[in-house]
Amino acid sequence: MISSLADRRDLAAGARAMAPWLLGIVPFGLVIGLSAAQADIPTLAGWLTGPLIYAGSAQVATIQMLDAGAAPIVVVVAALVINIRLLLYSATMAPYWRGTPWWWRLLAAYLLIDPSLAVGLDGYERLADQRRAHVRYLGGAVLLWASWLAAISVGATVGVGLPAWLHLEFVIPLFLVGEAVPKLANPALRRAILAAATVALLALSAPLHLGIALAIAAGIAAGLTAQPAVSARSTHPLQHTTETLR
Repeated sequence: MISSLADRRDLAAGARAMAPWLLGIVPFGLVIGLSAAQADIPTLAGWLTGPLIYAGSAQVATIQMLDAGAAPIVVVVAALVINIRLLLYSATMAPYWRGTPWWWRLLAAYLLIDPSLAVGLDGYERLADQRRAHVRYLGGAVLLWASWLAAISVGATVGVGLPAWLHLEFVIPLFLVGEAVPKLANPALRRAILAAATVALLALSAPLHLGIALAIAAGIAAGLTAQPAVSARSTHPLQHTTETLR
């Protein structure tokens, strides 16, 4: 698919569009790597959540639940519940990917996560040529994937030599809170966040560490039943397509 100077320019354009996202994504990956290194699981197993799951929230839940000794089936179910939104993301991109080779759909779907969805949709809206938009999507998505795995690798390597009393894993919930707070202005997202937080608190003592899965399910249900409020002034690339999907 990448065979010309124009293709390389579109790859570079996708990478440039993804670059601002890395300011938040890379530190998150570093802390996930640190958390994997300090958890009571093999560091390699924690690192493998990167390429195998490739979704920050699901990776956090998986590492923490394995560290707590949760049953494997519970860990798998929780990761699947957290990643339900990816099915909706795939449905959003399906019209643009229809008619492409099977290998392209597999690769593109594997790389599909919140930032790649935003960059991809922006490219499909900007470019009339679908092929160029595909290449642009690939440029941004591959940069994100490589940066994410590199950040986890660095975090896991450095984390081995850090004392556990530092508890750097607390940076993860702080990061997620920082991501959630700006979204409280949207009624659908506010309802989803409050529902998830309420259920999480009520389910702290749930058996088999099911509290996380229950909270996520409650948040998704609350968000999907709310009426999304879309601001005409918004320029955030995800706002028009994924505000009710998180």
